[in-house]
Amino acid sequence: MSLPATPVTDPADFLQLTSDELDTIFRQAPAGAIPRGEGEGTAIIAPGTVVSDTIARFIHIFTWKGKVFEPDVIDPQRATLKNKLLLLGTQAVVAQVYKGTSWLDGKECIILDYSHTSIVAQWIRDEIREVSPGVYLGVVYWGKVPSESHKLIHFALKF
Repeated sequence: MSLPATPVTDPADFLQLTSDELDTIFRQAPAGAIPRGEGEGTAIIAPGTVVSDTIARFIHIFTWKGKVFEPDVIDPQRATLKNKLLLLGTQAVVAQVYKGTSWLDGKECIILDYSHTSIVAQWIRDEIREVSPGVYLGVVYWGKVPSESHKLIHFALKF
């Protein structure tokens, strides 16, 4: 594996890596702080292939633009988020945000939990870690428990 020698600061660089390389970067990163504000999103589908960049641009224009994190006013270890969707960046599909154990490697990560906040995404769980200042790498799972879940894709957020 030829992982970047320096931390990735541009999420577009993730598109050139394989899924295994992305998992390695995720495993090596600390959870980091729960993000605040608006993160620009990059969907990472078919990473390391010639179509990855085209798919990411298409998704960003027409479907998913990123996530907006709002800290919990009572508990600083929690937040909520809304996804920015469609052409206008409509904020919808809410998740609860908190630190917990990663399904990928059993270490601490930031969990984006849709199971109690969204009918359309109730089977989705995202995990993110801060791989460089303001840049988070994420993994998307389909399922409600680790033993019955499937890793779907990776994504990145830049704040």
